[in-house]
Amino acid sequence: MEKDVNGAGVKIPPPAIFILFMLLAYLNGLFVPIAITFAAPITYLGLGILLAGLFLLLYLVYQFRKAKTAVEPWQPTSSLIKTGIYAYSRNPIYLAFCTFPVGLGLYLSDLWLISSVLPSCIGVYYVAIRAEEAYLTRKFGDEYLRYQQQVRRWI
Repeated sequence: MEKDVNGAGVKIPPPAIFILFMLLAYLNGLFVPIAITFAAPITYLGLGILLAGLFLLLYLVYQFRKAKTAVEPWQPTSSLIKTGIYAYSRNPIYLAFCTFPVGLGLYLSDLWLISSVLPSCIGVYYVAIRAEEAYLTRKFGDEYLRYQQQVRRWI
């Protein structure tokens, strides 16, 4: 068996993909502004979504630390986490990342920012998720294949 030193071999950190598309959305807003102002309850909802995503992300990082496995997809994985939120989603960290452009977009009344979620998810799928799932299948075999059958990728 080959030595596991590179993990899934993901070259671009997934948060960078979300940040890139958020920056592109900001630039779109400069060139093609969408004049809209959400009502105060919607902006507060956006702030709540943003904070919930931050707390979710911190909790998930804690779960990885507790399981003594790497959260970074370019590091080796020592164990599968299949409990807690991972019993419902195989990629809750990426779902947490989705809350940032949505929450911030609602808070700032920026539809371009909200629209950056879909290309970010597609980018993360091609840059990280495919490599991660192939790596986890090679490393954990049938255990991971069963997990894939039982738990959806996103929600």
